[in-house]
Amino acid sequence: MDTGSDLDLVIVGGGIGGVICLKYAKDAGLKTLLLERRERIGGLWRDLPSWQDIQFRKEDWTLGDVPLSEERQPGILRNIEAWVERFDLAPQIVLNAPVTRAQFHEDNWHVTTESALYRSKWLIVATGGHNRPVVPQINRNDSAIAEYHSFELRNPDELRGKRVTVVGGGASAYDLLDLCFTYQASSIAWIYRSTKWMRPTRQVKYLGTDVRLLAKYQMLGLSTSTINRRINEDLRARYKKAGITEIMPEGDFDIRHDQLIPGRPRMIQGFRSIERHRGEVLSAQGKTIRLSNGEEIETDLLLWGTGYATELGFLGLDSLTKARGLNEISARCYSVFRSIDAPSLFLLAPGVLETNTSTPWAYAHVARSIMSHITGTTVFVDPPVQALTNHYDLVKMLAPHDRQNYRFGLWYLKYLWLAMVHPKAQPMPIP
Repeated sequence: MDTGSDLDLVIVGGGIGGVICLKYAKDAGLKTLLLERRERIGGLWRDLPSWQDIQFRKEDWTLGDVPLSEERQPGILRNIEAWVERFDLAPQIVLNAPVTRAQFHEDNWHVTTESALYRSKWLIVATGGHNRPVVPQINRNDSAIAEYHSFELRNPDELRGKRVTVVGGGASAYDLLDLCFTYQASSIAWIYRSTKWMRPTRQVKYLGTDVRLLAKYQMLGLSTSTINRRINEDLRARYKKAGITEIMPEGDFDIRHDQLIPGRPRMIQGFRSIERHRGEVLSAQGKTIRLSNGEEIETDLLLWGTGYATELGFLGLDSLTKARGLNEISARCYSVFRSIDAPSLFLLAPGVLETNTSTPWAYAHVARSIMSHITGTTVFVDPPVQALTNHYDLVKMLAPHDRQNYRFGLWYLKYLWLAMVHPKAQPMPIP
């Protein structure tokens, strides 16, 4: 079915980013459709296990009065659905519409699903950056070991009383190690090549990072080098106090390139009981895992905390399909979000995920400016950069070009007030 060529915008992906973009497209009066491949909206949060939670306080995830009941997956999913209900977005959402191909042809995007062809002037890809779980290929010979990617572990009670091996050195692996202690695995082995920085803390995960403090630093004009120095002093002191200096990453933390992951308290408390191995998994046979360094580990459960890949193959652009990671994709965009590889194309998630900011906050500001760009204000023009755009730095990037939403001089006073005075116990307002 050919739907015609009178759409202004097609949004691919019905997660929190796509839904927020649809809200601002509706506000701008654009004729828009959002295509979601599943039978309901929610994106990755619809597929994640119920134990998964956010890395910020719920007051930092929430915008305005769109409710958030809890920090775990069920609450996040209800929050995304609340955006649709609050702003009456359902009539512009097409469900069960997986996009198989998107091509720019004769001044329009031709977006193909299994049952329809949509033509629009602009395209926003909001399929997320974590849409394909990564599990390394290993030799499996009569393996009797149960395996789960962190994405697939629905019932963590399966860890109870088991010999568990966790693979990976980033946020997903830290989550899995924490679960091993929560659900009382009989033994825990951890395999990693290197580790990512985290902020050791005794607090629960979503209280472990303070983005409001970062906002104050940024709006007071502290330089990146000063912010980095303060963060590194704090991190090194925390690693030493927690007694985990053995897993401190090599090199300094750099906020231009690194995400500050909150520490997992049970993992830190039980750190000394974790059997640690530097290397990679080569094979699994029976109940034995063989590592690249020649070591062998006896285990019942193998948990892959090896993260996700970004799948953009439907765009047919080699530069994006072959990109290694979100940062490499966002570095191929004007002002982080407008693709240099195709006309009238915005890539939403790569410039937001893995940064040091609340995703709804960032998505709302970017979406609002995208609509300004589409309706005639040239906003996304700065050359690509090899650095993360963190929290209020995102606003500083958008404001000079988007005078429709950031009135000269006044925008700075508004965001300075939000950074310095807005109560921490209250969500930030919807931009």
